[in-house]
Amino acid sequence: MTRPLLPFTQFVVKVHSRCDLACDHCYVYEHADTSWRARPKVIGEEVLTRAARRIGEHAAAHGLTVVRVVLHGGEPLLAGPERLRRAAEEFRAALPPGCALDLRIHTNGVLLGPAFCELFDELEIKVGVSLDGDRAANDRHRRFADGRSSHPQVLRAVGLLRRPEYRHLYAGLLCTVDVENDPVAVHDALAELDPPSVDFLLPHATWEQPPARPAGRGETPYADWLLAVYDRWEAAGRPFAVRTFDSVHRTLHGLSSLTESLGLEPAALVVLETDGTYEQADSLKTAYDGAPVTGLDVFTHSLDEVARHPGMAARQSGLAGLSATCRACPVVRSCGGGLYAHRYGADGGFDHPSVYCGDLMTLINGIADRGEPAGRPGTTPRAAAGRAVPAQPGEPAPPAGLTDRQLDRLARGHGDADTVRALVRSQLALTRAMLAAVRSTSGLRSSAAWDLLADLDSTAPAALDAVLGHPYVRAWAARRLGGDPGAGLGRLAELAAAAAVRAGRGDAVAVPVRAGGLHLPTLGRIGLGGGGEAIVTGTGDGFTVRTADGEVLTVGEGRPDPRFEPVRRVRPAGGWTFALEDADPQRDSHQWPVADRLGEAELLAWTGALREAVELLDRDLPAFAEGMRTGLTTVTPLRPGPPGRDVSAAARQAFGAVGIARPATAPTLALLLAHEFQHVKLGAVLDLVDLYDPADTALYDAPWRPDPRPIEGLLQGTYAHLAVTAFWRTRTAVYDGLPGTAAEHARAQFALWRRYTAEAVERLAGSGSLTPVGLRFADGMRETVGPWLDVALPAAAETAAEQARQARRPAAPIG
Repeated sequence: MTRPLLPFTQFVVKVHSRCDLACDHCYVYEHADTSWRARPKVIGEEVLTRAARRIGEHAAAHGLTVVRVVLHGGEPLLAGPERLRRAAEEFRAALPPGCALDLRIHTNGVLLGPAFCELFDELEIKVGVSLDGDRAANDRHRRFADGRSSHPQVLRAVGLLRRPEYRHLYAGLLCTVDVENDPVAVHDALAELDPPSVDFLLPHATWEQPPARPAGRGETPYADWLLAVYDRWEAAGRPFAVRTFDSVHRTLHGLSSLTESLGLEPAALVVLETDGTYEQADSLKTAYDGAPVTGLDVFTHSLDEVARHPGMAARQSGLAGLSATCRACPVVRSCGGGLYAHRYGADGGFDHPSVYCGDLMTLINGIADRGEPAGRPGTTPRAAAGRAVPAQPGEPAPPAGLTDRQLDRLARGHGDADTVRALVRSQLALTRAMLAAVRSTSGLRSSAAWDLLADLDSTAPAALDAVLGHPYVRAWAARRLGGDPGAGLGRLAELAAAAAVRAGRGDAVAVPVRAGGLHLPTLGRIGLGGGGEAIVTGTGDGFTVRTADGEVLTVGEGRPDPRFEPVRRVRPAGGWTFALEDADPQRDSHQWPVADRLGEAELLAWTGALREAVELLDRDLPAFAEGMRTGLTTVTPLRPGPPGRDVSAAARQAFGAVGIARPATAPTLALLLAHEFQHVKLGAVLDLVDLYDPADTALYDAPWRPDPRPIEGLLQGTYAHLAVTAFWRTRTAVYDGLPGTAAEHARAQFALWRRYTAEAVERLAGSGSLTPVGLRFADGMRETVGPWLDVALPAAAETAAEQARQARRPAAPIG
């Protein structure tokens, strides 16, 4: 099956083609390519407009939720503030609803002053600065044309970015390695500037122009230099992120790389020059004159056409695109052949290992030999031996954020506390990204609510996470990004007020009153009547609400107000905690209408049923219960279904919540909870990695339904029915040897669902649509189902199951 075109997600836009420094290691002016001489100095307005339109079209066509645009040069600040403003406005305006802009600029820092910082604050442009270390290291290459040092100006620029008012603009530092410099001194000089991240880059070189290798420094001087930096970095407690080191750790653990210089992930970057021509990666300028040229431009070619260029395809071909030497190498999945440009040789083009091959192998094995420090996240059995052990050819790596062990547990349908906590973290990060997209697409450069959220993120992150982790925060963000007119921006004020109250702060926040009520996510609803706004102020142990007419309500310990409807929480034994969410206006995110506020009698009925259901889950389904205890935070009561039908639903955009109409028995409630949480888990996995070909439009027979389903529907149903089958297996064991209708029903249901689930697993595996990780999931599900097929059942149970199967009408579950 043909995979869909891989879209670009990062765009390097050259806004000025000249530079005010004369760095002798610059690949633009000092290496093989000379195309800069014929290009306009400053990008034209028409080029900007066309480029923005092309990126917007590309984002819309491929459903991108975020694109990164890097304003580059030469030296981009030479373009001047007005041209940079125009660029930011054009790119932001061109993106479709639901797609956020991550806008950055990379500068040498010489011209960066307060005026530019104010502009970048207004336009939300993050700033990266090139700096090679202390003055001696930086002056080795980064000088003005007359030989003067640029170091004082760069330090002044970084000093500006470190100020509190501009700190949020500080993206990090870029340092080009020179093995003549003292690695420890370079590390310490950079660390003193408190950067959020540092990129250590190997100087661009090829087999035709190899890198300098000073005498007496061994066979792998660049690896030795980087390992000295690595040791200093570790000893200092990793004071900043280093993409090279982090990428080696990640790829050794089977995860994705964070840089094009390592790993096998396909490149998703394109360069736009000042004249409107598209080029491949800028680093190719070091190979030969014209190496990055595509012959395409923004005026006549779409980005899809650029993505089909043979040079782009070569950088997206993974293991298959490497030389035979690389494919046979034991560290290939970490190294990835190195940066594409560094493989160039006149006698075979790019079909060579990297010119830094020995250095890369020494670096990767050196980091692996040092092991993962105690307490560091991401340690897996693969790294435990302390040596780089790559995945076997064809072995699918787990997605970012999950270890091999965690992925395997999820594939089998389970997931312990650590595994589900990893999903919780990934979902929280996604919610944060969606909130940033809401801000970007709504034109909110600043607002009182957003500013408070940003402040709480640094001063009270746990309180903010508790609010942002509420399932219906993301549901609202998804509605907002989808253009739902009912998903107003007042939600940001609700989130800020709730987080401030949780943090015990006294901020006064104006919160909208909607449908006669004021809502604070995770806390509850205050019935006020009317509309407008009310002022919410934290009091340490609660909060006050001042209405538009001056009335003050006080809510807190020992001060109940009858108009306050708190979120009720059920805490059964064993560490379970559920929020019974019947107040949040965004909870109507499931496939069935939500119930109104629960009365006392119904609340007691829910509380008792949940306690019994949890006891059953802990006792009979421990492999499922452990993850549920960690990730299932919210139960939203739904309206009852038709007589004889139990109603339950998960929502893809509401991780951690399930909607259920309270069934007649606690065992059925346990079954519904386990069933729906399977959908919750799988949805989170699908947010991390494709398990199937998204271009597959075929419909597949689902054994339990009369109508065919798309591939995701079949996958979701199969995964959920692992829990259903496990439930009926335990029910069969409970009734083992006992006569009666309940026992017969349990045995028949187990016979039916094990057959359904086994058939569905094989249908998925044979669909031709599953990705390598998807096939790994199919294998895991098959392992879970296999032992069930070996359980002997009475002939009557098999007959009943076959009758139901033929009718495609499984009986409603009972306890």
